[in-house]
Amino acid sequence: MRNPLPSFINRRALLGLGAGAAALAAWPAWAQGDRPVRFILPISAGSGVDAIVRAATVALGKAFGQPVVVENQPGAGGITGTSTVVKAVPDGFTLGMVSNNHVINPAVFRKMPFDPIADVTPISVVGATPLVLAVNPKLPAKNVKELVALLRAKPEGYNYASSGNGTIIHLAGEMFMDEAGVKARHIPYKGTGPMVTDMIAGQVEMGVVALPAVQPHLKSGALRAIGLCGPARSPAAPEMPTIAEQGLPNYVVEGWFAVIGPAKMQAAEVREAMDKQGNLVKPTTPEQAAAYFRSEAARYAALVKKANVVLE
Repeated sequence: MRNPLPSFINRRALLGLGAGAAALAAWPAWAQGDRPVRFILPISAGSGVDAIVRAATVALGKAFGQPVVVENQPGAGGITGTSTVVKAVPDGFTLGMVSNNHVINPAVFRKMPFDPIADVTPISVVGATPLVLAVNPKLPAKNVKELVALLRAKPEGYNYASSGNGTIIHLAGEMFMDEAGVKARHIPYKGTGPMVTDMIAGQVEMGVVALPAVQPHLKSGALRAIGLCGPARSPAAPEMPTIAEQGLPNYVVEGWFAVIGPAKMQAAEVREAMDKQGNLVKPTTPEQAAAYFRSEAARYAALVKKANVVLE
C-alpha cells in the first residue's frame, strides 16, 4: 500500500563542511516509515556534490530520526542513476539529484529510456556551481576583449577543452564562441581532471571549468581566469568579473543541480539548500523547478543542434 507523503516541514539542519564543500539547510521531512530514504546520485563517489549530500544525510538522519542512504549509480551522463529514480514507487522513499545533463541528454542522445520532464517530479533546483572561462597563462589575453581579438585574428587557430562531448562544460564553450562570433577547435576529454592537466601544460589554450575545481590553479598562476560564466560574481571570487559584464551580456551559463523524485510524487516546497562556499543558493518551488527544467531543455537543445552534437 502506498504511503502518502506528509506535508513538508521546515527544519534547520545546517552542517558545516570542509573547504570546497557546502552545507545543506532546511531540508524537508519527506517520508515516514520503517525503511530508509534512498538518495540516488547519478555520479561517482568523491565529487563535490557527492560530499555535500553525504554530509547532509548525517544531519538529516539525526533531525528526522530516520536514515537516509546515498547510492552512487554513475553512467551514461547521469541516465543510469536517474533511471532508478524514474522507476521507483512515488512514495517519497526514493529521491535523486540531477544536474544540467538531465535536460541536455535528450538533445545529445538518439534514444532515452525516460522523459526528463514528464517522468520525474522536480522538487527543487537547490544550487549552482559557478563556471569560469580559464586560459593557459602563456596565451596573451587577460580579459574577454583581448581573447576575442586573438580568436578573430586567427580563426580556428586555437583549441578549447571540455570534459566530454555534450557536457555542460562543452556547451558553455560553444556558447561563448557563438556569442562572441569566433571559432576555436573543440578538444573533448574524459573528465575534468585530464582536461585541466592539459590546460596547465599548454596542450590546449582554454576551457570552461567549475570554479572550485581550478581556484587553486588560478591563485598559483598555473591558469588565468578570463571571466565567470554566470549571471553575477561569485562570493568565492568577488574580484573576478563575469563575461557578461565584459561585453557579452547574453552569455550566462552555470552548473546547477536539483532534487527530483519519480513522476506523480506528492511534493511541496523545499527550502534553502546550501551556503555560499563555492556554490550558490538557488532554492525554488517544485513549480519553478519544473519550469526551469523546460526552459533549460529548450535552450540546450538549440545549442546542441547548432554544435551538431549527437551521441549514440
